[in-house]
Amino acid sequence: MLSREDFRRSRKPWLRGSLLGFPIGAMPAGGAELPTLLSYYTEKKLSRHPEEFGHGAIEGVAGPEAANNASAAGVLMPLLTLGIPTSATAAIILSAFESYGIQPGPTLFTQQGALVWTLIASLYIGNVILLILNLPLVGLWVRLLRIPPPWLYAGIIVISAAGVFGASNSVFDLLLLFAFGVLGFLCRRFDFPVAPMIIGLILGPMAEQSLRQALTISMGSYTTFMTRPISATILAIAFLLLLSPWLLRWWSRRSAKA
Repeated sequence: MLSREDFRRSRKPWLRGSLLGFPIGAMPAGGAELPTLLSYYTEKKLSRHPEEFGHGAIEGVAGPEAANNASAAGVLMPLLTLGIPTSATAAIILSAFESYGIQPGPTLFTQQGALVWTLIASLYIGNVILLILNLPLVGLWVRLLRIPPPWLYAGIIVISAAGVFGASNSVFDLLLLFAFGVLGFLCRRFDFPVAPMIIGLILGPMAEQSLRQALTISMGSYTTFMTRPISATILAIAFLLLLSPWLLRWWSRRSAKA
């Protein structure tokens, strides 16, 4: 349990983390990682004991966790109102919506109001359930960290394989499981982020459909993307982001020589 001193040191980081997490999570390009990092560095700057950070400073835990929890609710805003997933979790929710024929957007609140408000209410219910589970069982969760990772990985593989084969009785589906497992391992090994891949998987078909519609309207001319201000601006930003690693390396080498 939190001591009085822990609670005193955590109050302001909780508030600052929440104020950072929700607005940034609600942005169409927000997500959960940015407010978490901002909260950590903010608390490190404001702390009277910055030397404790990296060695168990409670401000470095309380602030980022509050920002992470607040952003988890914030990412629902661009997801439900615009259909834009800004995190891996939001992308999975969008995929589930599409599998049931539900299209997120401005009309979702009028057409599927009961679903939207049930989803929002589940956030409150989930927080209460987590509080009830985590406080008395925190000792058990800490002991789980002592299980050697290879044992956990082996158990996860066995349970996943049994679930896939039991659901379809198909060896092909089992081979797909292991193929995507190897692909996931390679992505983790070479540090490919998961969220953009999932978002690309979800938004890819939408982007292709919009591309075909734009080419149909323009009679097959690709110049329509250059003559329209919004699309031209987006393409220019994407081009700059694509070149930014090489530009940054060139600038760093030039600065080093200078």
